[in-house]
This record gives sequence, C-alpha cells and structure tokens, in this order.
Amino acid sequence: MLLGCIGDDFTGSSDLANTLAKAGMRTVQYSGVPTHAADADVQAGVVALKTRSIPAAEAVAQSLKALEWLLAQGCEQIYFKYCSTFDSTAEGNIGPVAEALADALDARAVIVCPAFPGTGRSIYQGHLFVKDVLLNESGMQSHPLTPMTDPDIRRVLAAQSRGSVGHVDAATVLSGAPAIRARLESEAEAGRRLIVVDALQDADLMQIGAAAKGLKLITGGSGAALGLPANFGIASQDQASWTGATGKCVILSGSCSIATRGQIAHHKVAHPSLEVSADMLFGGKVTAQSAADWALRTEGLPLIYSSADPQVVAAAQDTYGREESADRFEQFFAEVVRILTANGISKLLTAGGETSGAVVEGLSLKQLEIGPEIDPGVPALRAGEGLVLALKSGNFGSVDYFEKAARVLDGATP
Repeated sequence: MLLGCIGDDFTGSSDLANTLAKAGMRTVQYSGVPTHAADADVQAGVVALKTRSIPAAEAVAQSLKALEWLLAQGCEQIYFKYCSTFDSTAEGNIGPVAEALADALDARAVIVCPAFPGTGRSIYQGHLFVKDVLLNESGMQSHPLTPMTDPDIRRVLAAQSRGSVGHVDAATVLSGAPAIRARLESEAEAGRRLIVVDALQDADLMQIGAAAKGLKLITGGSGAALGLPANFGIASQDQASWTGATGKCVILSGSCSIATRGQIAHHKVAHPSLEVSADMLFGGKVTAQSAADWALRTEGLPLIYSSADPQVVAAAQDTYGREESADRFEQFFAEVVRILTANGISKLLTAGGETSGAVVEGLSLKQLEIGPEIDPGVPALRAGEGLVLALKSGNFGSVDYFEKAARVLDGATP
C-alpha cells in the first residue's frame, strides 16, 4: 500500500476512494479499522471512520488507530479526508485530528485544502465558497450537527487547533508546484504547521498534488487528492467493468441539505415515498419493521426519508434533544436495512453522511470495492456478491440523482 487514507465519515471516504480509483490506483474502502492485512495489490487504502461529530478525543483515538494500521501496510503518505464544506465545530474535529496525525508522523508542513471544484467548492484568500456564495450563506449554516457560520477556513481551523494556521494564497498556487512547495516550507519555518491552500479549479489541485510529493501528511476533501497518484508513477486507466445487481432498489435519506431536499422533491413526483418525522418515530407511529414492510411491498423505486427543512429539524431537536434525535434516526435506518437485506434487497441508495454510516455499520460491511462514478464524488460500491450500494453526501448529486443511481446499480453505464 502506497497511500493510506483516513476518512471522517463513510460518504466522504467513498468520494475519496472514487477520486483515487479514477486516477488509476487500485483502491479499497474499509469500514472501520481492519483486523487483517490488506490484499497485496491494494495501492490506496481508505479507512472510513465515523468521527466527524463525536467528541474530539474519541475522534483522535480512532484516527490514530487507523494510522497505525495503515503504516503497518507500508504506506508512504497519509491523507486525512474531511468534508469539502469543512464540517466541524469550534471543538473540532478537523484540527485535533490533523494535529494528532501530524505529531505521530512528525509532519512539519500539512496541507489543508477542502476544495472540490467539481461540486462547486473553492477556496480563495482562505475563504470557502460553495458555487458563487460563501460557505456561511450556502445552507451549511443550518446544518443540524455541524453548522458552518464562518467561511474563513483559517479562522475556523485556528479555533480548534493548538498552533497558528498558515496560508498559501491563490496567486502562489497559480504560479505552480515549485512556488506552492516553497511557500509551504516558509510557512512551516515560521511555525505554522497546518496550512490552508487556495484552489479554484482542478488544475490548481493538480499543482497542489505535485507540490505534496514526499509530504508525510495531507488533509482535505477528495479534490486535493487528484494529483497524488502521479507522484507514485501511477497513471489513469480504464476501470474494471461493472456488473450491477437484479431486483428492487430502496432509497434511504436522512440528509437535510438543500441538494438532497431538492432530489427528494423531484423523486416524489413520479415515485413512492414514505416520510418519517421525529414525532412519528418517537411516538411509535412508525417503526423500522413497518417502514421496511412498506418498502418491500411497494412497486417501483421506494424512498424512505427523514429529511426536512432546518426549522423542522431544529424544532425536533428542541423537543427530543439533538443527540437523542440523531441516535434514534441512525438506529432506525440501521434496522431498516437489516430487515430489507434479510428479505432479499440487494441494491441500496443512501443520502447523508450519518445515514450512510448507520447503514454500513448496521450491515457490518467491512470492505467496499469501488465501481463507476454516478455523479461527481459519488461512486457505485460493491459490498460482496449480494449487495451493491451508493453512499451519497447530502450536498452532492444532480436533481435526478436517485433515478440515475438506481440505473447504475442495475448495471447501466453512467
């Protein structure tokens, strides 16, 4: 294994695995820290954790355990993957995990670059944009677990880190890899170990990747990994042929992002859907069994969703508690997929990082093979002979994503 990756959630990990696989690396995604050695032909291993919104100390401990396993596989470089919208709070977990990994690796200069131009995420003068608006005006300010109210990544990172934060500006990035590397070195010399790097387009990310050759640790969204395979002498190549699965596909969505809510509204026009509110779940009006039974007997492409407007989510959190609400919905979705797969469902689509994590953990999926890209950042995945799925970040995907993804899981070419 050449490149070892640690993801703070399951959808982001599959996003990164997709980027590396498209660039030619033999990539495998692991759910949690494996207890066995990787296959000998794996060049990039992505250890998917669920550490984005847990206490920082727990996130650090799990990440260091993943690091230990990756180093034991022979990895020459480590990549810490977080969301392209830098999902975190003043307590972490991006800063604490990045610093802990840097300490363990004795890394002096650490790139921090959540940019992903393919999905509209760019960084200019240290500020994160989602398409043409600042992060704090993009809808992320209303995220139920990690509300992002400050677009200045330098300031956000400094609040959750011990050390000061450096910056490589857009003008330097546009000057190319040597200039980027020189600025990284100068920032490190000045004692600024975590260094935010601007990026406006994929070409910038390729130069950042070239500048990262030989660095012990890189952090970012999936975009910052675009140029890394070339550093190991690996070139893009055709991916292995994809074979889908037969039978019904079921969609599960817990994301409250603007993108996912739009996808749900589009899907409901022509397909069956079942909304599960917090009141229904806590009041016992719907259970995992009743929801799964509905999906199993319903024709077409059924959708079970808890996604709602921010005001509705906030009211539910006030009534039932933020952590209690999140835990109850995760338990619900985990039990639903256990019932579905026990009854022959072999194709699953999930929307939202927490929902996807609940599904993967609920089914005890240990290893995922990377298939074709459905939409930017969202690959099809194979969990074995009997199950194919796609784990979508809430903010990703076109408005007709669900229909498109179901066709790919059937075996169609994207």
